[in-house]
Amino acid sequence: MKMLQIQNHSKLGFVAMALMIATLALSGCTQSSAQKAGDAKQPEKAEGKAMNVTSEVVEYTQGETTLEGYVARPKGDEKHPGILVVHNWMGLTDLTKQRCDALAEKGYVAFAADIYGKGVRPADAGEAGKQAGKYRADRALLRARAQAALDELKGMKQCDASKVVAIGFCFGGGTVLELARSGADVQGVVSFHGNLDTPNTEDAEQIKCKVLVQHGAEDFYVNMEAVTTFEQEMTAAQVDFQVVLYGGAVHSFTNPNAGDDKKSGSAYHKRTADRAWKLAYSFFEECCADK
Repeated sequence: MKMLQIQNHSKLGFVAMALMIATLALSGCTQSSAQKAGDAKQPEKAEGKAMNVTSEVVEYTQGETTLEGYVARPKGDEKHPGILVVHNWMGLTDLTKQRCDALAEKGYVAFAADIYGKGVRPADAGEAGKQAGKYRADRALLRARAQAALDELKGMKQCDASKVVAIGFCFGGGTVLELARSGADVQGVVSFHGNLDTPNTEDAEQIKCKVLVQHGAEDFYVNMEAVTTFEQEMTAAQVDFQVVLYGGAVHSFTNPNAGDDKKSGSAYHKRTADRAWKLAYSFFEECCADK
C-alpha cells in the first residue's frame, strides 16, 4: 500500500536537526516551552473508566530489571485482541494510562509498557532526553524491553495472543517500529509522530506485520528526509506499510499536554489527533480480523 505525501515545510536543515538532537538528547519527543518542566500539567480530564473496564498496575521483568506497566481490559473472562502501548519520552504517565482505558472501553486488552524501569519517571525534559537517548543508543536493549512487554501482554488470560497490535507515541513510535524490525510476532504496529530511523535498515526484512506511520507534514524534528528514507527502507523490504502525512500538524500532535505553539515544533492538533485515532481503530480491526 502506497502513501500520500505532502510538501515538507521544515526550515531546519538536516545538519541543524542533528546538532539539536546531539545537544538536547532529543528522541523525537520534544515538548513545547510550556512543558519543559516535564509532565507536571495533567492530561485532559478523563471521563472515567466505563463500568465494564478494569485496570491495574503490573510488575514484570526484563533480565534483572523490574518494570512497572499498566493494563486496562474489559471485565469478564472473554478473550479480546491486545494492544501494546508504548509511552513517549516522559515515560509511563497518566496520559498513557488514559489511552489504555479508552482502548479497553473499545474492547481491547491494552497494556502500557514501561521501557525505562520501575520508578524511573523523568521529571523534566532534561531527564527525559537522557533516558530516551540511552535506549535509542542501544537498540538491542530497546527491543528487549519492548519484547518483554509484548510477552507480558500475550501471557494475560484475557488477551488473544494471535491478535496483537503495538502502538507508540514519539519515542514510543520509534520503539514499536524497532519491535517490528526485530521480527516480533504482532499483527501490526502504529507509530504516532514517532522516530523513523534505525541503525540497520536491512532489519526491515524481518518485519512480519503491517505497519502504519502517522506523521505531521510540518514535523521538523523528524523531517521529510527521514520520512523518505523510511519509505525506501520499507519498500526495499517489501513491507505492507502506510505513511500518512497530516497537513498543519507538527510533532506530538496527539498529545494534549504539548500546547498549541506550532513554532516550538511540538504542538497538539485536535483535528489531526481525531483523524489519526479514527484511522488507527480501522487499522486495528484490519489487523485483528478473523483469518
